[in-house]
Amino acid sequence: MGDIPSRSANPNAGVPTVTVRHSRDAGGGVSPIPPDDDLRPLGGGGALPKKARFGMEAGFRGLSTAAGAMVLVIIVAIAIFLISKAIPALRADDANFLTTKEWFPNDANPRFGIAALAFGTVLSSIIALIIAVPVALGIALFLSHYAPKRLATPLGFAIDLLAAVPSVVFGLWGRDVFRAPVTDFSVWLNHYFGWIPLFGGDGPFGRSIMLGSLVLAIMVLPIVTSLSREVFQQTPGMNEEAALALGATKWEMIRTSVLPYGKPGVIAAVMLGLGRALGETIALALTLGTVFNISFNLIENGGNSIAANIANTFGEANSTGRGALIASGLVLFAITLVVNMAARAIIYRRREFRDSAA
Repeated sequence: MGDIPSRSANPNAGVPTVTVRHSRDAGGGVSPIPPDDDLRPLGGGGALPKKARFGMEAGFRGLSTAAGAMVLVIIVAIAIFLISKAIPALRADDANFLTTKEWFPNDANPRFGIAALAFGTVLSSIIALIIAVPVALGIALFLSHYAPKRLATPLGFAIDLLAAVPSVVFGLWGRDVFRAPVTDFSVWLNHYFGWIPLFGGDGPFGRSIMLGSLVLAIMVLPIVTSLSREVFQQTPGMNEEAALALGATKWEMIRTSVLPYGKPGVIAAVMLGLGRALGETIALALTLGTVFNISFNLIENGGNSIAANIANTFGEANSTGRGALIASGLVLFAITLVVNMAARAIIYRRREFRDSAA
């Protein structure tokens, strides 16, 4: 009898087996081979490592959030400072701060109010915009749709340079050079249109709301022009081509395609220019007549503004007077803040303008 082969202790010995690397479910097709511990996947599909997920991206997000919050903190800090410095003077005021036209904060019995100063600030700024906005829009349309590129580029650059001229230069120019022609123009208006309250009076003429508003208009012009030109240039070319293909003239294309599309941006540019005019100091201090009254007469000597009054009277003010000036600055701060917030709201009012600006 032959030798009987010995049996292995492993019951699966001699039975065909499938290794783990090649195992699969029945009918499931060929399954991917799971990687060994020392292998790495070639592509994506897995979560990013913690360092990549919480590294530069989180740091940049944190810095951006902190920068935005810092702006709000600075604004609140400025408001708190102005309020804390203004409260003692407001308590010492014997008149109504919001309705009184007089300004005598340095007297033994202080009497002062913001009515005349706020009126002059708003009036001069509005007149400046009435003069500057039509001119600025005309220049912006000319540079964006009419002028050849070899002319539009240097002309636009020259207009942008006007924004870099210091306000004291405009003020000195308005007082020493521009005052004489404005005085002659005021006399002419008074002679032929004196029956209109805006141009009435018996003089003298010169340092007036008219002079200050014209200087402000020149200062606001480059801001409104630059922003409006950028908005007009962002008009989709398909809109312009469609209007021209339907037989529209150049002006009809601008009126139906360019102006409606750029309307929110133009309004925002005008309001930013208004904020610039409201806060102007030196130019108005050198061109207005420093009179504390409320009058719609534009050509007689007079007019004043909050910022100009601060520049003219801060050096000679006592403690109560400085507090009164700071209180007037608080009013100007509130006005400019409201104007800028309104401008920002208009920019984000229409989704298509917001998306194109991004």
